[in-house]
Amino acid sequence: MEYKYKHLHNMMNLKKLFHKHSSKVPSFIPWVFLVLGLIGFADATYLTFKHLNGALGCSFSTGCETVLSSKYATIFGIPVALPGVLYYLSLIFLSLLYFDKKNPLCITLLSHLTWIGLLASIWFEYLQIFVIRANCPFCLISASTSLILFIFGRYTVSYCKKRGLCDYR
Repeated sequence: MEYKYKHLHNMMNLKKLFHKHSSKVPSFIPWVFLVLGLIGFADATYLTFKHLNGALGCSFSTGCETVLSSKYATIFGIPVALPGVLYYLSLIFLSLLYFDKKNPLCITLLSHLTWIGLLASIWFEYLQIFVIRANCPFCLISASTSLILFIFGRYTVSYCKKRGLCDYR
């Protein structure tokens, strides 16, 4: 019985996400998440296609080839850039959902999701610098995008907390 109640509670929270609200979150906040999400999505998609097809070139650096052909370029046979595509897609989805529903929970989720990108980027940059000893400029674009998203996510948390705009716990 206890599990059933928790399940219903979670469903109600999910329902709240898709319910239309009126929010006072400044319009630039979801726009920044959306634009950075699109940049990251384009970059991660390029890296995924590059890894899968090998046809696209990184003409100004051989580091891409070295990194994308290393044993660290896949997890269980899946290019590591593919989860990045999904990560950036989730940021884009939540930004667009915010524009439609004006639900501050979307902004809360966006701000918290940036931790995933930051931690993944730190790990992959560590591998490139200290293990593979090659740098992929497109991987650096993704890492930079994730870092900027994280910094902006922390700014958003602070901004919204001070003004009581979002539910941060």
